[in-house]
Amino acid sequence: MSPEGEAARHGEAARHRVAVLVRDGVLPMELGLVHQLLGTARSASGELLYDVRTCAPRPGMIRTDADFPIHAEHGLDVVAAADTVLVIASHESDEGLTPGGLDAELATALRRARGRVAAICTGSFVLAAAGLLDGRRATTHWMSADLFARTFPAVKVDADVLYVDEGEVLTSAGEAAGIDLCLHLIRSDHGAAVAAEVARRTVVPPHREGGQAQYIQRPLAEPQLTSTGAARAWALSRLSSQLTLADLAEVESMSIRTFSRRFREETGLTPMQWLTQRRVDRARELLESTDHTIDRVATESGFGTGASLRQHFALGLGVSPGAYRATFRGSGTRPGTDPGVRIQV
Repeated sequence: MSPEGEAARHGEAARHRVAVLVRDGVLPMELGLVHQLLGTARSASGELLYDVRTCAPRPGMIRTDADFPIHAEHGLDVVAAADTVLVIASHESDEGLTPGGLDAELATALRRARGRVAAICTGSFVLAAAGLLDGRRATTHWMSADLFARTFPAVKVDADVLYVDEGEVLTSAGEAAGIDLCLHLIRSDHGAAVAAEVARRTVVPPHREGGQAQYIQRPLAEPQLTSTGAARAWALSRLSSQLTLADLAEVESMSIRTFSRRFREETGLTPMQWLTQRRVDRARELLESTDHTIDRVATESGFGTGASLRQHFALGLGVSPGAYRATFRGSGTRPGTDPGVRIQV
């Protein structure tokens, strides 16, 4: 083999391997978005970061919910070797699954997967039927959430979120929430900058606000979903300031009570929950892109103190700011900084 071919072979082996599991009745949009997002993610030097392969319980032609089939070249052996397994929804079978009711060979493959396992939309029924969600939080499409909760009482169903990350197992809501899940996986694996570039190229937001609550059909008398946007934009330009609920309501010339109600209707979050999430996002960006001390990151993101930042990182991300920086940027003294100042970890 030529040196160029050898280098290419090693480069492919180093990529994060993703097995995209499809079954009869697969939704083409979900399959396509996984390949579009994960399949095009690149490093700063332009190298592809994921090796994405479509597989099925049995290789061959697979029906879709459209008027065309797809051909899955790979079988469950790809699942066994994958770093991430993504289960795509099938409206033909998902909602009929029950605990222990999944095909035995498929259930065994999912339980023995060596990496993380994730599902989009009603693909969560597959993970639950395989026993992977017992005792865990999970989500699915809001229209299927009640059935999901009744069928799998051992699962802690949260129908108000776009996705749930339980570490080894992740679930997302409807089809478009698969975009949010994929960007979250990229962000977790390779940092916010890579995820933002993928989102920019795909012309989608790198992070959507709120949860499924904003997509559930409301009575026609509900307020229009535009009444608190100015306050959100105003707050985003002032995250380092000590903002209050009264400050946000004043921007929209509303009472605190009316503003809080409308804000939740529009975002699925309380104003303070939303503000905290945006501050965590800002802190993550600073930790990845600057050499600021933890205290300075806390100040510029609006948390005020390093202790407060650490508390919110622990609650929201399950890691410390120092551990997050070490994962996505590395720790220690960095070139160009004062050699007498060491980054806090």
